[in-house]
This record gives sequence, structure tokens and C-alpha cells, in this order.
Amino acid sequence: MKILVTGAAGFIGSHLCEKLLADPNYEVIGVDTFTGPTPDQMKKSNLTGLEAHPRFTFIQADLLTFDLEKLLDGIHIVYHLAGMPGVRSSWGKDFGPYVTNNIVATQLLLEAAKNKPIEKFIYASTSSVYGEKDGKVAESAPLSPLSPYGITKLTGEYLCNVYQKSYNIPVVTVRFFTVYGPRQRPDMAFHRFIAQILKGQPLTIYGDGTQSRDFTYISDCVEGTAAVIRAQKVIGETINIGGKERATVNDVIMLIETLTGKKAPLVYLPKISGEPKHTWADISKARSLFGYDPKVSLRDGLAMEIEYIRSVYSL
Repeated sequence: MKILVTGAAGFIGSHLCEKLLADPNYEVIGVDTFTGPTPDQMKKSNLTGLEAHPRFTFIQADLLTFDLEKLLDGIHIVYHLAGMPGVRSSWGKDFGPYVTNNIVATQLLLEAAKNKPIEKFIYASTSSVYGEKDGKVAESAPLSPLSPYGITKLTGEYLCNVYQKSYNIPVVTVRFFTVYGPRQRPDMAFHRFIAQILKGQPLTIYGDGTQSRDFTYISDCVEGTAAVIRAQKVIGETINIGGKERATVNDVIMLIETLTGKKAPLVYLPKISGEPKHTWADISKARSLFGYDPKVSLRDGLAMEIEYIRSVYSL
């Protein structure tokens, strides 16, 4: 089975490729154009183990300009993870790349897929499409993004839906909830906090730290995402991929201090526009459809990310 993964050099994409290649029946074609906030060198290092694998092929290409119909020749499964991430940088003059990379590129890929015998087209979305919600959030909740980034990801969902209805593209949408772990982007909170404390710098926190998240360790995220291939009766479904436990940002900082044995001065900055106060995934649908069961505790996940950050920065 041939599987295309767009955004293959990214945080989630590179881990997903590794997970898929663990199955000897899968051949993976990864595509990435090295855009977004992650430095190119870090993305290239994400591919180090993959490029040596005999069932992995990497293509450096921009979905906006590449021959996508040729790219999809012989492909059975599409994982569309490519896009421009991040809430904070999606405002103002920086919005343009979000439109082209999250909306236009998705439309072009769907257009190329509409006449191909693809078995599943799996679109990676985000909890940002929900906006501010209280309690556990199910996939049927009203959608009200708080940021331009969230709007572009929701637009991608709508595009997938209309192409499914008009051209029978077998779409499955997965919504990720605050994924963390090794290879996490440098602009994301856990990466910043750990790097700052290991370097002896103050920790910069946006807001008062009481905001809570449903933190999803990367191995749990890709376990659930990879399971969509074999799952039955998922075409047309939208599925939350959340974590094992929730915590506030202040709780996370205390845990990082405990795990590193270091204390750091805390600098509280104005909260980021477009960020919800709380997120919490109802994962009962994923559990029902393909037995999704996140296993990694926040403590264990943070410990593994700390070791990764130490190696990246030689700390």
C-alpha cells in the first residue's frame, strides 16, 4: 500500500511516517517544502532516520506549484498534514501564507485527488476550530474559531466536505489537541519552556498560566492517526485525537522544574489573541471507531521531550 504524507518533515508528519513504516505492508512518500516557523535544519534532521529507510521516498516540493496529479499516481492513502501552523503569527500582514498553505494548497490537492482511486484522504485539522468551549468537546460541537489560523483550518475542513459530496473523495478529518514531544516546533510552549529553563533564562508565559490544555503526546497522536487506515466506517467522519490528561500551564511549569531540577523566574506576558482559555477533547468517537487509547502521561511525555531538547541544544 502506497501512502502519501504531506508535511512529512514536520513535527507530527515525521513521527507519522516512522509509525507507518513500522508496518511492512506500507510504502511512504513524504512531501515537504520547508515552510513555517521551524528552522530548515531542524526539519531536515527530522528526516534523518526516514531517508535511510528502503520503503520511504522524500520529495521536496511545494503543493502550490508541483504536479499533484502525477504525485498521486498509484497512491492509496493520503495524509494531508502540510500547512502553516501557529495562532500567534496568523494575524495582520502574516495572514497571506496561511491562506495559500492551508486553504489554496488543500483545494489543489483535493482537485488532483478527485479523479484518483484513493481509498482514504485524511485531513489533519485542529482543536482551534472549536473556539472557546466549556468541558469536554465532542466533534458535533458548534465551531467558532478565535484566530485567523483556526479559520483557515476550518476552511480546509469545509473544502474536504464539499469535495467528498461532489466527487466522492473518501475524506476523514482528524482534529489534533495540543500535541507535544520530541521534534516539537521551537515556537510551541513546551519547547520554549524547556529550552529556557535549561539555558537558565526566564520562562515567558502568555496569559496568567491558568489556561488548561488537553495535552497529547506525539506517540499517542500518531498511533491514533495511523489507525484510521484500517478503521472501518470512518469515511466522512471527523474525529478528535486528544491526550491522556489535562493540566494548566502553571502545572506544566512546576512539573518541568521538578523534572529538570531547576527553578526559573517567570515572566507573564499579555495573553495571545485567538487562544481559547481551555481545551478538552472528548475522544469517545476515536475509542469507538478504532480503539484509540492514549497511554503516555504528561510527566513521562515531558521527561522525553526534555531529553530531546537537551540533545538539540547540547544542554
